[in-house]
Amino acid sequence: MAFSKPLLELLADGHFYSGSQLGERLGCSRAAVWKMIQALESAGVDIFHVRGKGYRLARAVELLSEERILAGMSDAERQSLSGLDVLFDVDSTNTYLIERPLRTMETGRACFAEFQRLGRGRRGRHWVSPFAGNLYLSLRWRFSRGAAALGGLSLAVGVALLRALRDEGVEGLSLKWPNDILLHGRKLAGVLLEISGETDGPCEVVIGVGLNVRATESTQEAIDQPWADLESCLGRRVARNALAAQVLTCLIGAVRQYDRDGLNSFRDEWMAADAFFGREVVLQTPAAETSGVVQGVDDNGALILSLKNGARQHFYSGEISLRAVADRLANV
Repeated sequence: MAFSKPLLELLADGHFYSGSQLGERLGCSRAAVWKMIQALESAGVDIFHVRGKGYRLARAVELLSEERILAGMSDAERQSLSGLDVLFDVDSTNTYLIERPLRTMETGRACFAEFQRLGRGRRGRHWVSPFAGNLYLSLRWRFSRGAAALGGLSLAVGVALLRALRDEGVEGLSLKWPNDILLHGRKLAGVLLEISGETDGPCEVVIGVGLNVRATESTQEAIDQPWADLESCLGRRVARNALAAQVLTCLIGAVRQYDRDGLNSFRDEWMAADAFFGREVVLQTPAAETSGVVQGVDDNGALILSLKNGARQHFYSGEISLRAVADRLANV
């Protein structure tokens, strides 16, 4: 896939290039160009082939740039980072940062990628990651709070994404416990947290975010649940570098706020955007199913369900699936 990066950089403007032109610029044969085109298409890039004209992207793309992302961030959040990596091709942005522990004096490091081969969501699900269309971001952060105090962190991250997207002018957003961002009831973004360290002492968390920016035909075929993307909703192109800067700024601001003030400083904001508050749901764990009405979240980020017998039960995130009863019946 290494040879595909310069090819995609040439095609990014959306203009036609013949195989000969591309081969000359890349210093390779037309046959090699054809193999690179096929590799990009297999990774989800939509490319037009027109006899006599050559190749062009179905739509021009804005490739991510470390310099442009950093320039778009607020000073305080930019200075909190010890490093920002913008990768072309990676197994997973979370895995990339997990393999790069922070040094003693470092607080945070971030990573974006144009493409993930093995992008992951919660419950072991594959996160569909087409080339140069969405945002795939991970942030590794050192918390002074121990792992035991981070039960509500995924909710704080959801609020951070909500703030960033509202600044982009997106309306119709809501949050699904514990870690999904919905747009008009369809999944727009997801969060995956991976924690290492002491239960009561300092620990590090890798926060992974996948955000759908642009839909492609291959994406639509690969995703097995209702989903949304920003450009379809807004009816316009989204500047990916500016959005990346805004998301990272809000995310760093939120983790600093959480480390200082905890979940209570986010709880009202999260509850106001809760997509399921007051709705009857079925919550499925590996052991059982539980039905009840959502009553929000507690101080530790646990979901509160009001059961039919009048009792209230608290559920913590993990191997749990949450669905509204009305949605479940519609699929029966």
